[in-house]
Amino acid sequence: MTDRMTVAGFGFRAQASLASLRDALAQALAHRNVSESPAGSITLIATAQDKADAACLQALAASLNLPVCAVAPEDLASMTTLTDSAPVRARRGTGSVAEAAALAAAVRVGGAGATLLHPRTVSSDRLATCAIASFTPIPGNRS
Repeated sequence: MTDRMTVAGFGFRAQASLASLRDALAQALAHRNVSESPAGSITLIATAQDKADAACLQALAASLNLPVCAVAPEDLASMTTLTDSAPVRARRGTGSVAEAAALAAAVRVGGAGATLLHPRTVSSDRLATCAIASFTPIPGNRS
C-alpha cells in the first residue's frame, strides 16, 4: 500500500515575496501538524498557471527541491473549495486559488480520492495563501 502524500497549493498577489509564501506554508503546515523538511510529506507545489513562473514561487520550489504544478484556469474553476471568497471567485472562477490549486494537482496525481486537509491559511502580510491537499499516488502517474 502506498502512503498518502500532500501538495501545497498557493494563491498570491504580485507583491508577494518568498517570505510571504514561506509564512503561508508554515501556517498551513502548523495547522495540519506536518513537516516541511525534505523528508516530510509535501511532495509538490501547485498554483494557477499564470503564477507558476513567479520568482517568489520558483524560489520556494528551489529551496524545498520540489516541482511546481501549473493548474489551468478551467481546472481551478472545476474544484470545490472550502473557502468561498467572492472577489477571488469573480477574478478566478474559484473560491480559493490555493485550495483549488492544491486539490486540482492532487487529483491530477492521485485521482478522485484526493482531499483538502484544511481551509487555506493566509500569510501575516496578507499577500499569500496556502492550502494542503492529500492524495495517494497512482502508480506511473506523474505531475
